[in-house]
Amino acid sequence: MRLVQISVPQGKLEATLGVLDEEGIDYVVNEESSGRDIGAVVTFPLPTNAVEPVLESLRDVGLNDDTYTVITEANTVLSRDFEALEERYAEEKDEDRIAREELTSKAESMAPALSTYVIMTVISAVIATAGLLLNSPAVVVGSMVIAPLIGPAMTANVGTVVDDHELFVRGVKLQTLGILLAIVSATAFAFIVRTANVVPPIADVTSVQQVRERVAPDFLSLVVALGAGAAGVLSLTSGVSTALVGVMIAVALIPPAATVGIGIAWGQPLVSLGSGVLVLVNILSINLAVLVGLWYQGYRPEYWFRESDARSATVKRIGVLVVSILVLSAFLGGVTLDTYQQATTEEAIQERVESAIEPPRQVISVEVEHSNTVLFQEPRHVVVTVGVPPGSDPPGLAGRLDTVVDDAAGQDVDVSVRYITVERG
Repeated sequence: MRLVQISVPQGKLEATLGVLDEEGIDYVVNEESSGRDIGAVVTFPLPTNAVEPVLESLRDVGLNDDTYTVITEANTVLSRDFEALEERYAEEKDEDRIAREELTSKAESMAPALSTYVIMTVISAVIATAGLLLNSPAVVVGSMVIAPLIGPAMTANVGTVVDDHELFVRGVKLQTLGILLAIVSATAFAFIVRTANVVPPIADVTSVQQVRERVAPDFLSLVVALGAGAAGVLSLTSGVSTALVGVMIAVALIPPAATVGIGIAWGQPLVSLGSGVLVLVNILSINLAVLVGLWYQGYRPEYWFRESDARSATVKRIGVLVVSILVLSAFLGGVTLDTYQQATTEEAIQERVESAIEPPRQVISVEVEHSNTVLFQEPRHVVVTVGVPPGSDPPGLAGRLDTVVDDAAGQDVDVSVRYITVERG
């Protein structure tokens, strides 16, 4: 529920009250005695989704931008008339949908002051970098909680659908600044950590699980980012807290940006490439989900003659986002295909090796080691552990298993065979 307080100019009070009476809205009129060109201040409660249509009706009778309007949240309203009004609007779609004016105001407030935004982003990126290098999921999650990245994403897209160019530009600039700042901060901190030996020497940062998870993004990363954007727009337009959704959006942006910095500091360009693609895909997908969600929910500019401009801008920006995501999806598709091929190859090697070993011998394990490249790895070495009965000599399976593994992998792969004695009781 919302409590609306609106100033009514001289000569417009009768028309204003006529609209409220027609809608069946309870109201209180306070006469204005300040000497300004205001006849009265009218206060009335409304269901959340009734605010926008009622304000549009009031504009039709002459309440324009020269008047001020204050919209606040109301916890409880006790009135039979209000109950009837609430029931009538409950039949409409999007019962919790906030008004355009409230949406714009909330989006503006979500874009913090530049100094606060910079400081919080730097702190978040540094903590994320520390968490990644420490291989600590808890620290990485903590960095996401303080990241202020949800505001700019919402601000830019609200600016698009309501045709507020200044709001759009501010959101885009803050998003760009935030990502670049996170990468630079992570690079500087990771370089200090590496040169000062703050953590044990790490020759290959992909050996750290938290880093490796963000180096080879696949199509599931796209789903995560789209889901975060959709959740963000729903929380924004329903007027509920966006704090938890902000954490989800930070999940898609801060750790990958920190991984880009780690790759730069360690001199591993493929690490920065993979995580950099993940950052771009995520930020584009989040903006696409927010923009489509806002337009689908019916948010438009205040004046009808600006709606065509907003529609044109929205369609163009959706097109740019979709094309950019499709281009980057070629990389995601390659990684997804490579991951599938790796799993298929490992499964084929496992099956061929097991079929080549006859009782009383048994396969204990098959370990597939891949090439040292970060992306698009190939099987390089297979270690087969075979159990043999007590007192028997090693059967000399290396040659046969090498042929079997090469056939399964479709290429030459080194094979080592280890024998261990297995006794059954």
